[in-house]
Amino acid sequence: MPVKAYMYDLANHGVIAKMSGVDTRNIERDSLFLMADLNIEGISGTHRVKVRNLSAGGMMAEGGPDVTRGAKLAVELRNIGWVDGVVAWVQDGRFGIAFATEIEPKLARAPVGTKSEMASPRFTRTPSRYGHGSDPSRVRTI
Repeated sequence: MPVKAYMYDLANHGVIAKMSGVDTRNIERDSLFLMADLNIEGISGTHRVKVRNLSAGGMMAEGGPDVTRGAKLAVELRNIGWVDGVVAWVQDGRFGIAFATEIEPKLARAPVGTKSEMASPRFTRTPSRYGHGSDPSRVRTI
């Protein structure tokens, strides 16, 4: 069964195109088991989810609060930081997130405190529009 994909325009807060019948299963993604934190616009608090797979353009998450397609959010990924995105689909307790900008998914698999991270004297998380990443006084310096 083909997966329906949608393109989102985060700046204009909406779906800009529906790509019916586009099969996205061939896009390279890492199957893994990680935990991540979510801040969802309109839902208070930070929520923990299981990351089931991860690609440069998005991820599949399981658990957390009930979300609806189109909801804006930010997800904190290990070794990457906060990434803005939008809920692309929801099904049976799982949901897909389309990232606003591409990431390097291999970084999330790397052990925390890798040599490249330790070589840098200071590391700050990427600020996010939602949650604690958006408040500069709460950005953590490691």
